[in-house]
Amino acid sequence: MRALFNSQTRTVHHAAGILIVSALLSRVLGIARDWLLAKNLGAGGDLDVYFAVFRIPDFLYHILISGGIVVAFLPIFSDFFSKNKDDAWKFANNVLNVFLLFLILFSLALFVFAPGLIKLITPGFTSSQLDQTIFLTRIMLLSPIFFGLSSILSGILQYFHRFLIYGFAPILYNLGIILGIVFLFPSFGLVGIIYGVLFGAFLHFLIQLPSAINCGLKYRPIFNLGGQGLKRVFLLMLPRTLGVAGSQINLIVMTSIASTLSAGSISIFNLTQNLQNLPVGIIGVSFAVAVFAPLSKSLADGAKEEFLKDFSSTFRQVVYIVFPLSFLLFILRNQIVQIILRHGEFSQSSADLASASLGLFSLGVWAIGLIPLLSRAFFAIKDTRIPAIVVFFTVTLNIILSFYFIGILNSEGLLWHALKSIFRLEGGDMRVLGLPLAFALSGTLQFFLLMALLYKKIGDFRLKDIWDSTSKIILASFIMAAAVYFSFYLIFSIYLKAIVGALAGASVYFFATHFLKSPEAKAIKLRIIARLIRSKMAWRE
Repeated sequence: MRALFNSQTRTVHHAAGILIVSALLSRVLGIARDWLLAKNLGAGGDLDVYFAVFRIPDFLYHILISGGIVVAFLPIFSDFFSKNKDDAWKFANNVLNVFLLFLILFSLALFVFAPGLIKLITPGFTSSQLDQTIFLTRIMLLSPIFFGLSSILSGILQYFHRFLIYGFAPILYNLGIILGIVFLFPSFGLVGIIYGVLFGAFLHFLIQLPSAINCGLKYRPIFNLGGQGLKRVFLLMLPRTLGVAGSQINLIVMTSIASTLSAGSISIFNLTQNLQNLPVGIIGVSFAVAVFAPLSKSLADGAKEEFLKDFSSTFRQVVYIVFPLSFLLFILRNQIVQIILRHGEFSQSSADLASASLGLFSLGVWAIGLIPLLSRAFFAIKDTRIPAIVVFFTVTLNIILSFYFIGILNSEGLLWHALKSIFRLEGGDMRVLGLPLAFALSGTLQFFLLMALLYKKIGDFRLKDIWDSTSKIILASFIMAAAVYFSFYLIFSIYLKAIVGALAGASVYFFATHFLKSPEAKAIKLRIIARLIRSKMAWRE
């Protein structure tokens, strides 16, 4: 067990592999969580309340933690550790204590102002829904405190390449929520699920603590607002925090808009966005997190060529996986929704709208899956200002497009008939489809803006190699799509369509990229052969 907690990864590929597996396990649990939510609550008022409860705690979490301290801590900790280990640990303790105090103060403030904020976020809720949302939100404000502690530990584990335990944390978080749904919901209702969320957040922190201590972390009661490195953290955090604030404001506005539509609109939007986030989280975020420390180290050591090499290679690998997944998500949208969501209280009309919503979300998956890598490239060069500006611009566009599309879909115009025909919709409030459509379009624009501005910032990051690989990947993805659609004519079972379609598509895609001499396909083939050889040698010994 001790070896498990202290195991290290040696390469970006190894780290990414561990993170992909752990992210996959976490997302599988996330699917099980959403399956249980849909089955027990359906797309209605109670599930709308559940998702609305996350808006304020998530805003605090992303502003101070994932959007700020996570990206600011690691590069500065790297600088300190390369010069003086003791100073690095003093810096870590100071950041831990200062941010813990800030999180507690902010949580208390939001606890007090929760009633007014919830009314602003969910203007379409009934009075009973508002009361329930306020009560549950106040309980949920404990979760950012656990995540705040956990985030410092995560930064330390990333620096020391302890990605195995780092990857376990989100698995335990989702497990906590599932336990809340299964064991506490029958007796306590929604509050039981929220207790499960808090338990999962606590486990997220607890699992990383032993490994961080093994790395050298020893708690010291250091609290110095003018301490060495802390000002640099705040300077790096500020633009990034503003950028993340934009993303969170975007989700709050989406929730606010959805609350004024038919009951269940918030649920449909959030459930399908969670499904869209599967490839983004498993591939995009995993690769971005794995390469972030090497990118930061390369620049700290003055090795720009190594930075460009790692970035270009990782970019191409993400494209190789996430682009065909975008196609599969669109093609298999009906099967995915029927298998995961269409159970118990989740009606067929809700499933039809959810399927259409997932199809629209999938249009932007390939671009959104690359945004975490592009953002971390900026963070590694200690520029959090540009991503923040881009986020604010695209969030503003997303909100404008959301209102525009919802207005158009309020009547039976061209877009209404187009979506009805493409997704074969029979009824339901189609206005909710304006949200994923706006999200996909604004996310795609965000990708192109970040690409252009990163090129301007650091110069050519081997764009020719990226385009050569991407053009082959696009062609192979269309060949894969044709194979999946052909398989549908041979199979009638929804479950078999999903399984056979996904397997056939993946096989055809791999062989197509291999035939087109894609370097990523070749690299995967060589890694598989190498692993088989090592396994065979180990078996003989």
